[in-house]
Amino acid sequence: MLELFQTEWCPASHRVRERLTELGIDYVVRQVHPDKRKRLVLVAKTGMDTVPVLVLEDGTALAGEERILAYLSEHYLESRGAWMHRARAEKLRRRYLEEECGCSPLITR
Repeated sequence: MLELFQTEWCPASHRVRERLTELGIDYVVRQVHPDKRKRLVLVAKTGMDTVPVLVLEDGTALAGEERILAYLSEHYLESRGAWMHRARAEKLRRRYLEEECGCSPLITR
C-alpha cells in the first residue's frame, strides 16, 4: 500500500491527495509534524524532511508534488469517476467563494 507523508496545511499535499482520490488509489496518510526537527519518522523512513513524500510499495520514496504527480500519471490510469471528483471539488470551491467569502464565483484556470 502507498504511504503519503503530508500535512493538512500544505497546498502540494492537498493536490497530491486530490489526484490519488481521482485515480481511485488506496493509500495510507502519515501526518508530518510542522517542525522539521520533529519529523523523525519521515526522515527515518525516507531520508527526507519535506512534504509531500509518497512511499511506493517497493519502499521507493518520491518527494515533491511534481515528481509524485508525474509518477502517478505514468503508472496509473485515470478512473472512470475522476471527472466526478473534479466536478464536485469545483462545485464546492464555487459555493465557498459565493457563500463564505462573498467573492465572485468566476474561477479561472
